[in-house]
Amino acid sequence: MKVLLQRVNHASVTVENSSVGAIQQGLLLLVGFGVGDTESKIPPLVEKISNLRVFSDERGRFNYSVRDIEGAILLVPQFTLFADTKKGRRPEFFAALDPIEAKRLFEILIQEFKKVETLEVASGIFVAYMQVKLENDG
Repeated sequence: MKVLLQRVNHASVTVENSSVGAIQQGLLLLVGFGVGDTESKIPPLVEKISNLRVFSDERGRFNYSVRDIEGAILLVPQFTLFADTKKGRRPEFFAALDPIEAKRLFEILIQEFKKVETLEVASGIFVAYMQVKLENDG
């Protein structure tokens, strides 16, 4: 499993000109599942990200988590995190998990984040052509 985490002031996901998920201050997570990933890896990941201190206190130090600031999480499936570009000019995705199993794990990931108190959770749609808009924070 690979997760690209971005602190945002706001972010949204659109599918076919319709907003399917949007958040204000919080974390945008691009998530890819690879061969060998299992459901057992999800709870520790949710615990880590929910409590990761990447938001600044009044002195500018990273002392607050997304939970501490009562922020939000926007989860976006992104199998291209497993792209292999070592050969040729076209990426290969052999390391990406089978789409059916990856979708199942993505849904479990969403549900695990929704269990975290104080977190608002939104998500993109698995296997959809999505447009992601965000304003970075930092």
